[in-house]
Amino acid sequence: MRTLEVNDTMADDLLVSTLHSVPGYRVKSYRGLVWASTARSKNFLMDIVEILKSLVGGEQTAYRNMMNEARKEIVHELVSQAKRHGANAVVGVSFGSTQILPATLDIFAYGTAVIIEKERKR
Repeated sequence: MRTLEVNDTMADDLLVSTLHSVPGYRVKSYRGLVWASTARSKNFLMDIVEILKSLVGGEQTAYRNMMNEARKEIVHELVSQAKRHGANAVVGVSFGSTQILPATLDIFAYGTAVIIEKERKR
């Protein structure tokens, strides 16, 4: 199960994919919904630096790094939940975020824990 598409990732030998089906594999059984979220707040100094950057243009690296770390944490939690369900993959993964306070974001993801197996050649 090492061949991955662009929107797939292997985390602890468990496939995590935004696809609802994985090419070359079939879903043997559905194990349930898995989800994860994390609330992240920006600090005042980061806000000032990023506001100044936005005046001259350019990438908001501090915010990008914060969001990337949050996504990694969320994928790790999806994998943990899927393993507790006895799954070897999470399919149909979707990410989102919402502002819950003026300086706080909730970053979340959900998907379906499944057991997949390699399709047999006919």
